[in-house]
Amino acid sequence: MTYDLLLGLMAFAFVSSITPGPNNLMIMTSGANFGVARSLPHLLGIALGFGVMIVLVGLGLAQVFEAAPALKLVLAGLSVVYLLWLAWKIAHAAAPEGVDAAGRPMTFLQAAAFQWVNPKAWTMALTAVTLYTAGGPFAVVPVAAVFTLVNLPSVSIWLVMGVQLRRLLTSPARLRVFNWTMAGLLVASLWPSVAPLL
Repeated sequence: MTYDLLLGLMAFAFVSSITPGPNNLMIMTSGANFGVARSLPHLLGIALGFGVMIVLVGLGLAQVFEAAPALKLVLAGLSVVYLLWLAWKIAHAAAPEGVDAAGRPMTFLQAAAFQWVNPKAWTMALTAVTLYTAGGPFAVVPVAAVFTLVNLPSVSIWLVMGVQLRRLLTSPARLRVFNWTMAGLLVASLWPSVAPLL
C-alpha cells in the first residue's frame, strides 16, 4: 500500500468512524447508562468485530450479495427490525444505579455480531474493500488493521461523551429523555440506508 493510499484510508476510516451512526449512538448511550468499565466489552466488540467484517467482506462475501441481490434485501429488512428492537431497549434502559437487573450493556460478542446488521458498517466495509484493496484478496488485512486502529479511539470519544453526560442525567426524568432521544436518533440513522430501498 502506497503512502498516499494509506493516508486516504486513514482519513476515510476516521471520518466514517467518528461520525454519528448506530455504533456511536449506542456506545454513547451505554456510557451514559453503565459507565466506562461496563461498556468496554461493547467498545472492543465494535472495533474488533468491524475489523473481522472487513476481512470477510474483502475475502468474498460481497460477491455473494452481488450474485444474489435478494439476500441484500433480506439483510436490510433484518437490520431494520433489529435496530428498531435496540432502539426500544435503549428507550427503556434502566437508571445507572439500575432498579432493573435486566439492564446490561452489550457484550463483546453481541457488539461484534451487531456489525453484520448495521447498515452503516456495511456501507463502510464495502467502500473500504472497493477503494483500498487492490493487489489480491489478502490486501484486505492491512485495511482491516488500519480501520481497527482508527475505529477504537474514534468510538471511544463517543463513550467518553456518554460518561460525561451521565453527570447531567442524575434524575430519572432526564435519563428517560436522554434515552428516548438516543433511541429516536438511532431510528433516524436508518434513513440513509433504507431510503434507496423504498
